[in-house]
Amino acid sequence: MSVAPTWLSGEGWRDPDSGIEGLYSSDLALDVARRAEAVHMDFVFRPDASFLPMQMMEQSFGFSSLDPTLLMATLARETSRIGLVTTISTTFGHPYSAARQMMSLHWLSRGRAGWNVVTALQGNENFGLPEMPSSETRYARAAEFTDIVRRLWSSFPLEALLVDRAAGRYADTDLLLPIDHQGAHFAVRGPLNLPQYPGPRIPLMQAGGSKYGVDFAGQVADMVFAQTPDLQSAQALRAQLSDRALAHHRQPHDVRLLPGLSLYLGETRAEAQALFLATNRRVDRKQRIARVQEFLGLDLGDWPGARRLTDADLPEGFTSPRCKTHCDALRRIIRDLTPTVDELLARPEIQASVHWQVIGTPEDAVSEIAGWFRAGAVDGFIAVPGGSVRSLDLLLDRVIPALAAQGLFRQSYSADTLLGHLQEGRD
Repeated sequence: MSVAPTWLSGEGWRDPDSGIEGLYSSDLALDVARRAEAVHMDFVFRPDASFLPMQMMEQSFGFSSLDPTLLMATLARETSRIGLVTTISTTFGHPYSAARQMMSLHWLSRGRAGWNVVTALQGNENFGLPEMPSSETRYARAAEFTDIVRRLWSSFPLEALLVDRAAGRYADTDLLLPIDHQGAHFAVRGPLNLPQYPGPRIPLMQAGGSKYGVDFAGQVADMVFAQTPDLQSAQALRAQLSDRALAHHRQPHDVRLLPGLSLYLGETRAEAQALFLATNRRVDRKQRIARVQEFLGLDLGDWPGARRLTDADLPEGFTSPRCKTHCDALRRIIRDLTPTVDELLARPEIQASVHWQVIGTPEDAVSEIAGWFRAGAVDGFIAVPGGSVRSLDLLLDRVIPALAAQGLFRQSYSADTLLGHLQEGRD
């Protein structure tokens, strides 16, 4: 469950009962976390960005947000079972600081911390970098960064703590292990100045879709937060992750595919569609044409609305810097449906999220989630409610209980750590 207030994006924040005034306090996230815990969800998650597109701020809050790790720390004391997944960039951060932050959150939450490992796509100008490193370079740094963090977590084993009042010995220093790392990107001596938590390890999430990101996920991730706008893209990514897991001597089920699921929900499909259109009404035709050009390299500016699109219209050799799965899904739409220009520009994939989308009733959402799961395409999802707090309400009050009633989700917690939730039902 994402606690980024996506239900307030677009025009959603303008509703009188949106609660937008609480955006920069922990109250909004805490309310979501408590409600998600009440229906036994695995975790709440806060994505993050390290830059602020200023033009976006004219109409909505965009990427303006509290620090995700500090936010999760405020939720730790107010919740008891639900996992708390924060985001830390390996491109802009340092492994010693990240190791300490994550182990601190693990202690504060009693074993419920999770780390979303991101390499970031933008923000270099805020960290003294003249340009963003290539995907290959970012993931090479991420691999070294993550390895250092995990070694630091082990460098102060819990067994080193003696706390022997009578003898006056607090710790056995022979068990404190400097890592003495000298690598291509970092030099870190260690050990960490915080002991290991006496419980399950900290699970890792990964969110990159490039070939380097997928390989990195196969190597280290317990969860993958992905953009899979249709079933075919989810099945393809699931197969790639399984292949890369095996290549790194892991089992495919060790890497759980959890795509973002954008939900515009209403009591009727008409109500949900109206909510979606109202939320995105300021995305005008010019902006949609620009998005098509960004995704597909195709400029529709002078094309008549009734003109049908085919595969032959797509520029050869064009590669978008945006999400590959989303671009591939748009190509399939053109290939399989041959939409008119107007029909393409009206599609949710152009107007709004690059995530998997359901615009409909709670029953529609349950049916689609069940279908994707039974097709072996996904292991779960990360809910991203849209348009209104009503979508959030229907998700928590109707969708999750219905999935539990069908045996597709737990009806109560059997563990009290994040890793315990993820491993539930597995040998």
